[in-house]
Amino acid sequence: MCNLYGSVDADTLRTQLFKGLDGLTWDHTVAPLGQGVFVKQDSVAQVGQWGMIPPSSKERTPKTREGRRMSTNNARRETVATAWTYRFPWARQQRCLIPVAWFQEPYWGITHADPMSLSKNTWWRFWREDGEPWMLAGLWSEWTDPATGEVVQNYTMLTQNCDGHPLLALMHKPDPKQGPDKQDKRTVVAIERADWDLWLHGPKEAAEALIRVPPLELFRHGAAEPDKAHVLTLPI
Repeated sequence: MCNLYGSVDADTLRTQLFKGLDGLTWDHTVAPLGQGVFVKQDSVAQVGQWGMIPPSSKERTPKTREGRRMSTNNARRETVATAWTYRFPWARQQRCLIPVAWFQEPYWGITHADPMSLSKNTWWRFWREDGEPWMLAGLWSEWTDPATGEVVQNYTMLTQNCDGHPLLALMHKPDPKQGPDKQDKRTVVAIERADWDLWLHGPKEAAEALIRVPPLELFRHGAAEPDKAHVLTLPI
């Protein structure tokens, strides 16, 4: 899963031949319910809320029937076709690419040898080794504010299981109710340049086949805090 990422500037996105960027502004660092840029079909850029708004929602902040805030910035690939918030955009093939300079996850000091023992959290940041932006798989939607008629663009980021990955499986707190071999660690879905068009325009089955865990070689990574970047390494 991902709850914080760095956005990509407009000039860099123009070099990727994305369109519609003139006049758009978005957050430099994007958190849930923040404003981020995403790329829709035909390579058109759009700015919207990171956190998908359910179709029946009465306000742009997603909430449960009991009034508690819902987390909709990440959509599990296993249930995206059936979950109320995501199933209609998925069925309509409203897939998007989310340009990301880096994303961040919590590292609690666990090791592969001892995946259940915790120490202090360190935020860990992930870039591409080749220096290019990540293009992460997402879904987009439009929600109309019933009070004002405003059309609000919004999007979510797909996540997948990454248990067993030498790097990504070290992130996040382990679930103490599950054994070390039954954790459900989550990560984002990276779409490689050769597959951008297929993700945006291809049939659903072909797009689903692109949901796979990135290999270790794609990553450059380190502690997000500068004072920890040179003193802490992961037990990979």
